[in-house]
Amino acid sequence: MAARKARVERNTLETQITVEIDLDGTGKSSFETGVPFLDHMMDQIARHGLVDLTIKSTGDLHIDDHHTVEDIGITLGQAFKQAVGDKKGIRRYGHAYVPLDEALSRVVIDLSGRPGLAMDVPYTRASVGGFDVDLFEEFFHGFVNHSMVTLHIDNLKGKNTHHQIETVFKAFGRALRMAIELDERMAGITPSTKGSL
Repeated sequence: MAARKARVERNTLETQITVEIDLDGTGKSSFETGVPFLDHMMDQIARHGLVDLTIKSTGDLHIDDHHTVEDIGITLGQAFKQAVGDKKGIRRYGHAYVPLDEALSRVVIDLSGRPGLAMDVPYTRASVGGFDVDLFEEFFHGFVNHSMVTLHIDNLKGKNTHHQIETVFKAFGRALRMAIELDERMAGITPSTKGSL
């Protein structure tokens, strides 16, 4: 089977981003985004998704984190789409429930070829460590629109905003891992009645 790896560069007047991903990795990661809380969440994706992930970004952080967070989501989505290839032999669907103390989140993903995001996270605070938590929806919009996946994210319980967010990203990594896993019974087969995704 061909290596499921990709390297994508995205350069705009606002951000310059490079993402490298290996879907069959071991959870190794390296991040230089200038946004520490985002780095912490990207590490959850790598470790719980068992993907190797490197992200380097420079951008207009003197304005705010918005462009950097959204554009990293876009670039990660592009790299993921390229790495996953024709999707033959994968499980396609993934889901995970992840708790962290009082918080519990559920993430369900379909590598459907159709972008869609349904996200319900009732944050209890507007920021964590100076990071605007609303930007995570921008990150996931960027990801789904460029990876062409359908993604449902629900925080079912939680009082601590850091815990709410961390459960979301851990569950996202776990759901992603399930969806991209190779299924021996589907070897060489596209998991769709249409014959393509």
